[in-house]
Amino acid sequence: MSAAGRLTWRSAGVFTFRRLCSSEQSQAPAQRDSPPKRSAVRPAASTTHDWIGPPNPLSNLRPIVYRVPEDESELERRLRRLRQETEDWNHQFWTKQNISFSKEKEAFILSQLKSKGLTLLDDNGRRRHLSSEEMAVFYKSFLDRNRTRHASYNKEWYRRNFSITLLMARVALNSMWKSVSDRTSSKRSNTPPP
Repeated sequence: MSAAGRLTWRSAGVFTFRRLCSSEQSQAPAQRDSPPKRSAVRPAASTTHDWIGPPNPLSNLRPIVYRVPEDESELERRLRRLRQETEDWNHQFWTKQNISFSKEKEAFILSQLKSKGLTLLDDNGRRRHLSSEEMAVFYKSFLDRNRTRHASYNKEWYRRNFSITLLMARVALNSMWKSVSDRTSSKRSNTPPP
């Protein structure tokens, strides 16, 4: 096993990839401002199992590498690609959103402490905090400023998931039709002619 990570088996028949040391977490905050790649070590797609990684430190989402079956049909390929594109789109949105939130929150805390004539650190070198009532003002203003962005995200999220659900239904129906056709043709080949 390498120092970069290990594989673990999840109960639903899914492998989980966990990194033991994270270069992303040790980066300086200025380096983390640009959206990172999904993972420094990303396994190749398996033919039998999905790979699920640890939560990304910026988006807080677990990256997924979807399995690629050996006999993948064109419809299944479209479904897999749409699911992967949706995962990547979701990761990018939440990375940008969380970075923006953190920057604005830090600026708000500093401005509130400055207005009180306080510094970020107290006399003992500990970080000062605002009360929950003071932070509620920031949370509400952040949500109000980003209302349109969140509404657009939700609309796109539902559109993508509806498309994925329809494709999943088509894949399931095709699979069911194929198994019924295979059973029917095997019965005909096993039945002796009259």
